Amino acid sequence: MTIIQPSLHGETSFQRLLGYNEAVMKNWRDLSDILECDGALSGELKEEIRRMLAQQNGCLYCKAKGKPKGHLKDNKSAVCLGFTDVFLKLNTDIPEYIINILQDNLTNSEISELIAFITFTTSQQYFGALMKLSPNDEKI
Repeated sequence: MTIIQPSLHGETSFQRLLGYNEAVMKNWRDLSDILECDGALSGELKEEIRRMLAQQNGCLYCKAKGKPKGHLKDNKSAVCLGFTDVFLKLNTDIPEYIINILQDNLTNSEISELIAFITFTTSQQYFGALMKLSPNDEKI
C-alpha cells in the first residue's frame, strides 16, 4: 500500500500519486512519453534499459513489468546497456574511459538521450519506491 492515498487525477496509480499537483503530473507524463518512444535511440532499447534499472532501483511496481530480456546484441545496444550497468554500479562516478567508449560509438544526440532516459527513469523508479508503489496498487 502506498504511503499516501492516490489522488483522483491521473490514469495510472503512478500518475495518481503525482496527481495532487496536476501540472507536475501532466508534465512528468509528457516527458516520460517523449523519452520512452523512438528517438535517437529505439524505444525497444530504452525499454530494456528501464528493465535493467528497475531491478536495482527498488520500485516493486516497475520490477513487476519484467526483467531484462537480453535480446539486443547490436553494437549500439551493447554500448548503451554496458553504460547502464556501469551507472548502476558506480552511479555518477563514471570513469573517463567509459565516457570515451560512449563518445566513440554514439552520437552526441544518442549520448544525451541515453543519459536523460537513465536519469529520468531512475527518478521515476525512486519515486515509486519511496511511495511504496506495488503492482497491486494498479487496481486502486
